[in-house]
Amino acid sequence: MILGAIDIGSNAARLLIAEVHTHNNVTHYTKLNLLRIPIRLGFDVFEHGRIRRDKARLLIKTMKAFKLLLDLYEVESFRICATSAMRDATNAREIIRRVKLASGLKIEVISGTEEANILYENHLSANLISGNTQLFVDVGGGSTEITLYIDDQVVQKESFNIGTIRLLQDHSPDDEWIRMKNFLKIHVKPLEGLQIIGSGGNINKVFSMSKVKDGKALSAAFIKKLHTELEPLSLNDRMVNYNLREDRAAVIVPALHIYIHILKWAGQTEIYVPKIGLADGIIKKLHHDLEKNALSSQNPN
Repeated sequence: MILGAIDIGSNAARLLIAEVHTHNNVTHYTKLNLLRIPIRLGFDVFEHGRIRRDKARLLIKTMKAFKLLLDLYEVESFRICATSAMRDATNAREIIRRVKLASGLKIEVISGTEEANILYENHLSANLISGNTQLFVDVGGGSTEITLYIDDQVVQKESFNIGTIRLLQDHSPDDEWIRMKNFLKIHVKPLEGLQIIGSGGNINKVFSMSKVKDGKALSAAFIKKLHTELEPLSLNDRMVNYNLREDRAAVIVPALHIYIHILKWAGQTEIYVPKIGLADGIIKKLHHDLEKNALSSQNPN
């Protein structure tokens, strides 16, 4: 079975096409194609409250290209999820309508809660999480989703309007920072045996830059050191000296800033970084739902 997922974030749109097969009761996911286009919708939305004409055109062109790839790979089922920027855009419905007319693809705007659930369940199903108490942190362009799990049960869940693009544009309100600080100090810092799991393109890039082995934790000390090195550099120097794409060079510093504060307020010195994103989670949830529906149709009673 070939499945597809499109994740339309505040900084980029991603298309993942994967082949799914089960052997000896174990499901395997093989990536056939992964394409990332830095549309950067958040730069419009968090500054102007809406998606402007040039970004809308780029999104439509991107979705038309994604549709061709979905057809070429003969994808049997797919899901398209948009997150923070599309949630906040006042003209989101109009943009979604235009995308549907131009490409035939229907965009679904998901809540911060569903976004966090998809990401967490994906990590859990991949056996990437150990221990009984985990704080799942996803830092995006428009928002930061924080979910506390104890014994695989949601204990606390919050979404904060603090994101990398919002920080670049100085649109992360002080009261959101205060709310995040209080949440972490009250509900998270007192916990024993806590494990923090980070998600998102920026923390994945930081992890790869650290040269830490897969499965090992990334230290808060390295995150602080990298932030100190990158912050004073120009965009061009970050790109050249650290081999970063332009859009990544722009958002990695505010991402580090957010993670530094989260680790500090949670009283933690390390973070685990499984290299799986929202698109991977969409694929797995889609496959699970398809299997569930197939079983229901076979056993209607």
